[in-house]
Amino acid sequence: MLVDNSREELRQAYDSSALARDRSDLPEWKRLECARFLAQLQTNKLTKLLDVGAGTGRDGLYFAEAGCDVTCIDLSPAMVSLCLEKGLKALVMDVADLSFPASAFDAIYSMNSLLHLPKSELPIVLQELQRVLKPGGLFYFGTYGGYDHDGIYDNDDHTPHRFFSFYEDVHLQRVVGQTFEILEFRTLEIAGNDPRIRFQSILLQRPDIGYALHDKG
Repeated sequence: MLVDNSREELRQAYDSSALARDRSDLPEWKRLECARFLAQLQTNKLTKLLDVGAGTGRDGLYFAEAGCDVTCIDLSPAMVSLCLEKGLKALVMDVADLSFPASAFDAIYSMNSLLHLPKSELPIVLQELQRVLKPGGLFYFGTYGGYDHDGIYDNDDHTPHRFFSFYEDVHLQRVVGQTFEILEFRTLEIAGNDPRIRFQSILLQRPDIGYALHDKG
């Protein structure tokens, strides 16, 4: 779990920016990422979806309108309120401490949320996500990265500045590959102020045989 001050600052940053983020335009490349994952869900007939770090619920609503049974979680109460206003099931919850039973979801979607976890925490969270995902279930993990960083991002445009973890491509694949099978790893160049950063798009699958699961339900 994030150290208390980092978690609280992250919550404050997203609470204060929730309305502005909800009114902002969604970049076309993010729409395409959602569409690619939806196609995978439909092909594999996966409907029960957990949206991790759901933000304002725009992506969750996209999947719900396509027929998915979506549950949104986010650390920010303001973000969760916006999800609820869209008619989505949404809970304030820390991804490091999920209250769902084992194998509760067919699929998991995470767009730019796990990058706020310290690198020491990510492997633990990946195991927790594996726990709530059904064997054979799909996990979309989208994050910014391209170089190694672990700490407050000084160029952040939010107040207070948020904690970020970035990974080089090989490093990230090595970490996620310890818990999930990597079906696809892609990178996208994103226009921005930091030329070191690109988007890493990963399609993962929970193996049919994983570590021993412990049901929290």
